Amino acid sequence: MKLKGSFDARRLRQREPGNWGARLAAAFSVLLATLGILLAMAGVAGLLGNYAALTELNANRPLAATLAVAGLLLLYFGVRFWRRSRIRLRRANGLNLSPHLMKKHD
Repeated sequence: MKLKGSFDARRLRQREPGNWGARLAAAFSVLLATLGILLAMAGVAGLLGNYAALTELNANRPLAATLAVAGLLLLYFGVRFWRRSRIRLRRANGLNLSPHLMKKHD
């Protein structure tokens, strides 16, 4: 069968709406992970040494430890949410496949 020059295969499928919710969730989770890294670094710096910029953390060890633990938790949850939103972005909307059957790209 000969194809005409005006044939466009993209017209055969309906145009699906954009996946903005998953994109916003991915952006929020990256910000959450970044904040977690910064908090963990500040907490560890307060535990390790005497830095002039961190006078409050140097004097208060429990506060520095709390910041380090909170930063690591934020980092964990940020990476977890980011991976979940990336899977949602990459998932084909047309096929209903089980998540464990998909290729692992992340």
